[in-house]
Amino acid sequence: MLIRIPDILTPAQVIQARQILDKAEWIDGRVTAGHQSVQAKDNRQIAEGSPAWRELGELILKALGQNPLFLSAALPLHVFPPLLNSYSGGQSFGTHVDNAIRQLPGSPHRIRTDISATLFLAEPDEYDGGELSIEDTYGLHRIKLPAGHMVLYPATSLHHVTPVTRGARICSFFWIQSMVRDDGQRSILFDLDLAIQRLGRDLPEQPAAKQTAVELTGVYHNLLRQWSEV
Repeated sequence: MLIRIPDILTPAQVIQARQILDKAEWIDGRVTAGHQSVQAKDNRQIAEGSPAWRELGELILKALGQNPLFLSAALPLHVFPPLLNSYSGGQSFGTHVDNAIRQLPGSPHRIRTDISATLFLAEPDEYDGGELSIEDTYGLHRIKLPAGHMVLYPATSLHHVTPVTRGARICSFFWIQSMVRDDGQRSILFDLDLAIQRLGRDLPEQPAAKQTAVELTGVYHNLLRQWSEV
């Protein structure tokens, strides 16, 4: 399931994030790469534990917690603290699959990476190249979203970032351990949740629609109860 989520950050929050990043110290992005992806990764990142990393991580996590579409699509149990990267001067990230397990920074705890997320912090016209290219059974999807918008996709997907030949591609990236491990089951729940919301929005005064929404909500929660790992 590949889902684009608009306006995770407001324009004002994007400006705030960029101002913080302009003053931050960038390091070699390979510090967070796995054994195989380290050979394909060429970018810069904000150091984990730095003041900029903490401030922007808190900003993004708060925004995620207030976004109904993210909560419905991801059903998050744990969210890895957001990381921040930049590609410029021909930098890219070759085809890879994200690590299945991630150690939480400064903690003995680990999370399973069910869902990968990329939150764009630069406008598409600020840079050439830099498309997030995701492969699935329907082919290759090239993603390049406005600043403040985010894409969610299964962490099992093969994906890469094409070379940035002008400007700088600036993003936050992170992973989610969902309450529902299986992507197909999450997709069913997401579609069902959207259908329930449409009933309430489009037919708010129809008694039959209200009853149907109640019944579908019961189905939703019974499926979530059956499939969740909480």
